[in-house]
Amino acid sequence: MSEDRVIFSRPYRASAELENLRTVLDSDHSHGDGRFTKSATAKIKALTGSPHALLTTSCTHALELGALLLELGPDDEVIVPSFAFTSAATAVALRGATCVFVDIDPATGNIDPASVADAVTDRTKAVLVMHYGGVAAEMAPLLDIAAEHGLALIEDNAHGLGGTWRGRALGTIGTVGTQSFHDTKNLHCGEGGALLLSDEILMGRAEIIREKGTDRARFLRGQVDKYSWQDIGSSYLPSELNAAVLDAQLAEFDHIQAGRHRVWDAYVAALPEWARRNDVRLMQVPGDREHTAHLFYLRLPTEDARDTMIRHLADRGIVAPFHYVPLDSSPAGLKYGRTPVPCTRSAEFSATIVRLPLWPMLGDEQIERVVDAVTDFSA
Repeated sequence: MSEDRVIFSRPYRASAELENLRTVLDSDHSHGDGRFTKSATAKIKALTGSPHALLTTSCTHALELGALLLELGPDDEVIVPSFAFTSAATAVALRGATCVFVDIDPATGNIDPASVADAVTDRTKAVLVMHYGGVAAEMAPLLDIAAEHGLALIEDNAHGLGGTWRGRALGTIGTVGTQSFHDTKNLHCGEGGALLLSDEILMGRAEIIREKGTDRARFLRGQVDKYSWQDIGSSYLPSELNAAVLDAQLAEFDHIQAGRHRVWDAYVAALPEWARRNDVRLMQVPGDREHTAHLFYLRLPTEDARDTMIRHLADRGIVAPFHYVPLDSSPAGLKYGRTPVPCTRSAEFSATIVRLPLWPMLGDEQIERVVDAVTDFSA
């Protein structure tokens, strides 16, 4: 890789990672639910205010665990935004339930509440909300829809740790919340995730499902004298090595976020005049939400302009990708879901988005290079 390239993302290295890893490797406990699992879990609960949290091997597995808790099955439908990562849909499809794909609000890329309301049927069991880019979806009408029809609300908060909606932490507003600690996320442990819950009964079952269907967690707390098979389950518990890295990352959360917001704010300050001249829409954050600076995107006027912009930036050594192919038009989406109304806004959003490099160690000269290259482009 050329040193002159400005890459799209680079994982942050926390100062205590190696020390934590050595501690684990020098111990006799490298499987999960050790010292660092407990410490990282406590930090997540303190950060989010969630009464219950469980580390998982990925956000995908947290979503699958949530689907098991909600007892999704072949007779059920789950309303899913078309513009989302595949994990949102696979967690539903794995249970035999049907994904019902709906459109987004083009202002944020988040699920459109009006489209959700129109898609509810007597088979609907849940609505899945992804907070795209760490900017909260419009939760008030979604909560009303869920309450009116008795639906579970699943928050895919892979982008949004530390974000808020009207002062409420993202991932803690719905029935089930999930986090991602993949190395492309603000905080990471290579691969990892978390499940957030407010319901004590769901939590009791979740820790059994997470530990191969056993009550091992209760055994470790001294609540039973042996553990045994209690329920369906899988192995969703990360190793202590992953937890050690995550704990170090969580300890530097404020520093990481300050670095990311520095880059995000620089783009916001530098690009509006160019965007107006070129009919480009910049990422926006409604006033009642705190975002996480997970990403910064541009919306070009056409797909051709978007593709030309990506090539223009690449020629200048800057990596700037687009994002999701809409789920409703993907081969698996056609097989495992249905789309009551064409998701035209999702298609347009996907076809016109460009994401700029954003990571906390991005230097001022690199930011300036990105800004100069962007503003040198005419749509």
